[in-house]
Amino acid sequence: MTATTTLPQAARSTTTSPRRLRAIAVGAAVVTTGTLYVAARAMGTDFMLTDPGKAQAHQLILPEIVAFTLVFSLLGWAALALLERYVRRARGIWTALAGGVLLLSLVPIAIEQATGDTKVMLVLIHAAVAAVLMPVFRLGRR
Repeated sequence: MTATTTLPQAARSTTTSPRRLRAIAVGAAVVTTGTLYVAARAMGTDFMLTDPGKAQAHQLILPEIVAFTLVFSLLGWAALALLERYVRRARGIWTALAGGVLLLSLVPIAIEQATGDTKVMLVLIHAAVAAVLMPVFRLGRR
């Protein structure tokens, strides 16, 4: 009697499709930003923001962090997919575009009135999204 083992489809496949890897990266970015937010809140970061010239403060909450991460991750993926379809050096162009978006996303953090720890955590959250998505999104088609 011989024992036969069956491996799950993922283990049998020697490569994972770029689409699947990118979907996993989007999920990982959402989990990462959510985890950073929860950890920072547990350590006392208030995530209170006040727009310049306004008196009313707004507290960022976990669903906002998760939703923004999901929306912008999917927009990044869509931009890359369009570039890959129509442009020769899509990943290089997308990387420059993503880097520019990351830098521009830091401008509101500098402008907002918030505590230092809130600003530091927001920068870390933005950087974490880029750190998760950029290397994975660059994988794939040559």
